[in-house]
Amino acid sequence: MQKHILDDLLTTLPDAPVQTVRIGTHWTAVVVERQGRRHCGLASSLEGEDCHQDNVGPAVPQAGRLHLQSSRALAELVHSASPPEVSVGMATINALLALDSASSPQTQEKAWIDLNAGKVIATRGAGTHVALVGHFPFIPQVRERVGRLSVLERRPHEQDLPASAASEVIPQADVVALTSMTLLNRTFDGLMALCRPDALVLLLGPTTPLSPLLFDHGVHILSGSVVEDIDAVLQSVGQGASFRQIHRAGVRLVTMKRAMP
Repeated sequence: MQKHILDDLLTTLPDAPVQTVRIGTHWTAVVVERQGRRHCGLASSLEGEDCHQDNVGPAVPQAGRLHLQSSRALAELVHSASPPEVSVGMATINALLALDSASSPQTQEKAWIDLNAGKVIATRGAGTHVALVGHFPFIPQVRERVGRLSVLERRPHEQDLPASAASEVIPQADVVALTSMTLLNRTFDGLMALCRPDALVLLLGPTTPLSPLLFDHGVHILSGSVVEDIDAVLQSVGQGASFRQIHRAGVRLVTMKRAMP
């Protein structure tokens, strides 16, 4: 990959006035507005240890004034050294992608399908080696149906492997599912480089940018989120809700698939 995936996304985003920026305990939400219609993007709220660079001074220097910046300026924060600002940048990217998709609803409906990522992995991974980067809630169901399951996690659970084992595990895997947190903590490129050319690669999680540009970077299936009840989700995010809680509040889980030969 000659160009970083986030740089590709930034160069193609539309622009719109920022209405709201909400940084919650677990999730960050940004709302943009155009022609009276609001669009909301989500991203995981990074903690200091989730980012590779250290910070000096306030984590969010423009706190209280972020909504006064342009959406393009907020989106650029995805390259910030501050973990909370990285989350704001990604949430803005996802809000602008939602705005862009809304401009062509027929194309959007054809591209997005309601499909459970865990079921896709279980089906495509039957009898094969599946590697998950991130501890997903569907792991017990997937483990029962695939040939071999390797779970790589920065904070390993009982049967998980440490993230440092990625260089040994991922090149052996037939199916690789990456958490979209890898875009925020800047490990995505390195992990993608470990995937075999014939491996099926998925990017999962509410932070996932729903853009076909990711298919140009080797991903085959994107599973992300679309905010349908913005006010309810903003209230939940601001009160420290988990994703299960904001999902119930008004988030739709959708999947995009690359055309496969």
